Amino acid sequence: MPYLFTSESVSEGHPDKVADQISDAILDEILKQDPNSKCACETFVTTGLVMVGGEVKTEAYVDVQEIARDVVRRIGYTKPDYRFDADSCGVISSIHEQSPDINQGVDRDKEEEQGAGDQGMMFGFATNETDQYMPLPVDIAHRLVEELADIRRHCGKMPYLRPDSKSQVTFRYDDDGKPLGIDTIVVSTQHDEFVKADANTPEAQKRADNQMLSRIETDIRNILIPQVAKTYPPEIQKYFETDFRLLVNPTGKFVIGGPHGDTGLTGRKIIVDTYGGRGAHGGGAFSGKDASKVDRSAAYAARHIAKNIVAAGVAEEALVQLAYAIGVAEPVGVYVDLKRSKVDMNNAEAAEKIKAIFDLRPHAIIKRFGLKHPIFEETAAYGHMGRTPGKKVVRINGHKEEIETFTWEKLDYVDEIKKAFNL
Repeated sequence: MPYLFTSESVSEGHPDKVADQISDAILDEILKQDPNSKCACETFVTTGLVMVGGEVKTEAYVDVQEIARDVVRRIGYTKPDYRFDADSCGVISSIHEQSPDINQGVDRDKEEEQGAGDQGMMFGFATNETDQYMPLPVDIAHRLVEELADIRRHCGKMPYLRPDSKSQVTFRYDDDGKPLGIDTIVVSTQHDEFVKADANTPEAQKRADNQMLSRIETDIRNILIPQVAKTYPPEIQKYFETDFRLLVNPTGKFVIGGPHGDTGLTGRKIIVDTYGGRGAHGGGAFSGKDASKVDRSAAYAARHIAKNIVAAGVAEEALVQLAYAIGVAEPVGVYVDLKRSKVDMNNAEAAEKIKAIFDLRPHAIIKRFGLKHPIFEETAAYGHMGRTPGKKVVRINGHKEEIETFTWEKLDYVDEIKKAFNL
């Protein structure tokens, strides 16, 4: 029997994502000066206030206030009307040194023997539903809010937009887990109060609110959704041509938003950051953590493995779990679950193949993906997975260097996996 599956995303202006981006911006600045830094940085944002705390072991000095304001400004909180803006918000820092009890379990005389920064289990997932090997609901949800932010910044067609927004996409699937079509799209976007009531009465305010909602809904339907659809190949564009339900600002009005409307905190959007609820999640957040924390680095490694498995044609979907003990280099568990597999082997046999191909010690993961580089701020909005690998030039210890981004999204182990699985 066909079923429905739903995923959501949030924009860079969502309070929790503001916090994530500040945390990762601070991490990046630390890594630019001292790549061996250890960092666990948390951020709290609310009306007129940014608070940063956490544990850091580094030789670097960073201006937390300047970094926080730069992030808030880049996102678009630049007007006093928002009750949270880059120039007037207070910034408080309460960062202290990392516990030596934790650090002694991580650092080793030999780098390759570096222990995991904590215990826990991390999951990676991939499916052949999209060219990015991501589930369709979360992929479309990301693109809706990302495109909305681009329209706000550059297009001018929706001049009333403010930075905070959310999306949600419900897909219909058949019995075999194949997508059939979009059932519902929900878009909630913060906006200016661009229609004023003509009288000081509840009825007049209601008329004004309805006029604003009507304009926003029309623009979402006729501007945003067609622009998002055009970013996909024809086999996915067809889903946007079906008669799906569209819900826009269901409460009717969304003027008060951002950190003024809802307090934000680092690490509260872990499902948005990963697969939209598909696969599984070990519970660990990413932003603000250096790569010695396997919550982050091993989750990237698990995604890399799952993506290369599916790209190699081993299965249509793959779920990979890695588990670690604090201070221990080798994972205590490797699990692989193949859906609609193309190979004649069970999941335990598949896991043994993966263990033989990939070095899953933290040092090896960090080296493989270049995770001592300052590449994390751009991961903190619109998902850590399913992004396009690229390059950028940054200044590290005073010298310009070209570094790679989203390296865990590379399809660089496909041939090796094909050989191991006799494909």
